[in-house]
Amino acid sequence: MSFIEVVDAAVRRLDVDLLASEYWSQNEFLFIPQFLPRLAVEEYLVPQAQGVKGELNRNYIPGHKKGGSVSYYTVMAKATRFFELYRSEVFIEFLSRLVQAKLSLCPENDPHSCALYYYTEPGDHIGFHYDTSYYQGSRYTILMGLVDHSTECKFVCELFKDDPIKSPMHLELITHPGDLVLFNGDKLWHAVTPLGEGEERIALTMEYVTNPNMRIFKRFYSNLKDSFAYFGLRTVFKHALKAAKTPRP
Repeated sequence: MSFIEVVDAAVRRLDVDLLASEYWSQNEFLFIPQFLPRLAVEEYLVPQAQGVKGELNRNYIPGHKKGGSVSYYTVMAKATRFFELYRSEVFIEFLSRLVQAKLSLCPENDPHSCALYYYTEPGDHIGFHYDTSYYQGSRYTILMGLVDHSTECKFVCELFKDDPIKSPMHLELITHPGDLVLFNGDKLWHAVTPLGEGEERIALTMEYVTNPNMRIFKRFYSNLKDSFAYFGLRTVFKHALKAAKTPRP
């Protein structure tokens, strides 16, 4: 069975209506354990993630973030298997049904659209934050576990933090290979706890939007943030300038 067939089969086995009900009851958050079979992830995806490990950009923001990232541009050039999932029409239709909106891929100049995050050194983590959308519409984040040799490094979040009526609900998740997390970036207050000694965690992140347009100032601010917090100045602005010079069809 090819990888895209594995993805199609994974979607077909799900009760979309039940999952959509859970997603909305949790303030636009959903956790699907073993969305993809662990063996399939370890056969098709983990080797590609390990293959671009040497390309990662290490980043450190005191008091907030420490870790490594590989941008969409490197994934596109050297780890193309991830795009079979990210661009899968069956997968995108499934997500659109869950969030009750027509989702689109992010523009080609968004380094977050399909990227890899590496926690490889003791203390690697990211503090609590929202995945704020700078687009003229909503942005949805999908996280998938690839490698998780850790007991300390967890995805933690608070549901209903933005709800004036409900009390926040604290969750701590270990994202095993194939586990999937979906949420509206503007609504989920989340973090990743520090990695322990001798541990490793690698996760795939994919972003989808309801409107791919972004105002010039917000694009510049987004690029600046991505440069220092994730992918490096050279990577981000090299491709930003290239996109700016490319005529629109």
